[in-house]
Amino acid sequence: MIESLLLNFLFLLFPVLIYLIFFENKFHTYNKYILIFLSSISMVLCMAFPIKLQIGFIFDLRYIPFLIIALFGGYKYTFPLYFVLNIYRFMIGGPGTLQSFLFSTVIFSLVPLLSKKFIQQNAKKRIISAIVVSVLTMVFYLSTLATFLPVLNMEFWILTVNAVCTYALVMFVIMVLLEKINNNNNARKSSLQSERLIVLSELSASVSHEIRNPLTVTNGFLQLLSKSQTITKEERTYIDYALLELKRAEKIVSDFLAFAKPQSENMVNSNLKEETEYVKNIITPFANMHQVDIQYTFNNTLMFKYDKNQIQQCLINLLKNAVEAMKENGGILSIVVSEQKNKVMIKIEDNGIGMNKEEVLQLGNPYYSTKKEGTGLGMLMVYSTISKVNGTIQVDSEKGKGTTFTILIPV
Repeated sequence: MIESLLLNFLFLLFPVLIYLIFFENKFHTYNKYILIFLSSISMVLCMAFPIKLQIGFIFDLRYIPFLIIALFGGYKYTFPLYFVLNIYRFMIGGPGTLQSFLFSTVIFSLVPLLSKKFIQQNAKKRIISAIVVSVLTMVFYLSTLATFLPVLNMEFWILTVNAVCTYALVMFVIMVLLEKINNNNNARKSSLQSERLIVLSELSASVSHEIRNPLTVTNGFLQLLSKSQTITKEERTYIDYALLELKRAEKIVSDFLAFAKPQSENMVNSNLKEETEYVKNIITPFANMHQVDIQYTFNNTLMFKYDKNQIQQCLINLLKNAVEAMKENGGILSIVVSEQKNKVMIKIEDNGIGMNKEEVLQLGNPYYSTKKEGTGLGMLMVYSTISKVNGTIQVDSEKGKGTTFTILIPV
């Protein structure tokens, strides 16, 4: 029994280790399908080499990968496992085939319903939830099995204890490994993003200041030259074009200065009320032009220190993007500022065109934008500003339904 149990546990570790070694650092749209394929193999191997108790009963750990995919992926990604499980079970044949089909159908119908709420939980709660679901699954399975037995003898209760404890323990170990991998991956991404923002901050500050001085001098001389009475009309036109381009260059320099470190003269200790109301008033005319209704709620008393100008520009970028996402058909832009324990929460929600998961993962990278004319510097500035106040940004988006930005700033 111990050998079979360890072998089943090895089968369950198989997809985790393969993904960790070959695919963790590589982002591909087909990664999730590789995980499903590996989980299917793991499930089949568990069924092919079941755990045989000395009392005569047989059980396996096939539902561990099934439940994990169901909780993390929902119906879409669980269906292939449901299909593979039942096809292979019919190939094995023997007594209990029909009961296995009915039981797996019930599990397939119920567990993925928990997926959305499960994903929104923190790591600790996800581990506990997964253990509870696995225990309830085995209790349900054993209750179903009990209805086909003439008498519930000691052998059945030994099976019950073994099955429930094994499922709980194995699910705990696998979920801890998965959450640790996920945590390491997020920490690595956060570290890379922080390093990128630090380099960008230092580079933008030094370069912008150096460029601004010659631009100012050139602008002054061109304005003096434009007032000359000896130049022709055509030459004056050229000077006007040059002044316009200089103005555009100065705007680009100003945008880069937004990535610099917070300026001491702009630092305030406040609760964001003045900044959010100012930004709302600034963006309202633009929203009205595109039939976007703004719903604003402020309920925060927590104070923290921040660069007023950078926070305003950060919020303007987010709200402008939200309005532009709804400019085709209009919609509702919701702005909610509240407090969550010792954190300030800013929630910006729209019902615009939305983004897919791949686009969400790319947000904040230099020069990446979902807009044809975009440069990506706006979102990079958003991530840079929130990083400076040790905040985090969570993005939930779905194509055709809209996007929600949730910003949490510790106080």
